[in-house]
Amino acid sequence: MGSLDGKNALVTGGTAGIGLASARALAEAGAHVFLTGRNQETIDAAVASIGPSATGIRSDVSDPAQLDAIVDAITAHGGGLDAVFTNAGGGEFATLEEVTVEHYLDTFNRNVAGTMFTVQKVLPLLNDGASVILSGSTSASRGIPSFGVYAASKAAVRSFGRTWAAELAPRGIRVNTLVPGPVETPGLVGLAPAGGEKELLKNLTADVTLGRIGQPNEIGAAVVFLASPASSFMTGSEMFVDGGEVQT
Repeated sequence: MGSLDGKNALVTGGTAGIGLASARALAEAGAHVFLTGRNQETIDAAVASIGPSATGIRSDVSDPAQLDAIVDAITAHGGGLDAVFTNAGGGEFATLEEVTVEHYLDTFNRNVAGTMFTVQKVLPLLNDGASVILSGSTSASRGIPSFGVYAASKAAVRSFGRTWAAELAPRGIRVNTLVPGPVETPGLVGLAPAGGEKELLKNLTADVTLGRIGQPNEIGAAVVFLASPASSFMTGSEMFVDGGEVQT
């Protein structure tokens, strides 16, 4: 028996990288997983790779009007929701001099508003004792040149984790922030200029105590831990899975 047998889980941005690995890990632990994405083709491919334990939902979390599709799919399936991983988000490099209003709004709409309104929207579906897992970033604990807006957005998400843990405690709902270090995903590699992918990964590895880049399945294992009863006495926490990047 899996640690999440009979449970329902939601992973936003679940079609690639950390999101897909987490959705797969949750399904392997016994959960039925609802995964979201913005492109129907990648959604279908993700669902096919997981199998009948997955349901794909086309939804852009930065647009609150599209969140109803998530609620409708989970409601139609029945059983409420036992775990949420707000993985959808992202950002691009821009120095203070380069930041534009569009860059700021896009980053905060995806990472901050997208996280807040997703959790708010599914709140009535959350079963008592459910687990909410927010996607943090080591950049919120460091001063990385050209990544200020993204780091600030993730610091806001970390703050949500503390507040929501207190607000939802009466229902036994736990809220924790998962903080990956550099993980080899299309999103991370995509930050590099053309031809500079290997150099980017090499530079990121230099800051990791374990001397290597993380893999998506390693983050997926941590998501299962936070979603399962194994983490039953954790809430309001910031859990680093970063290879020691900001710990040493």
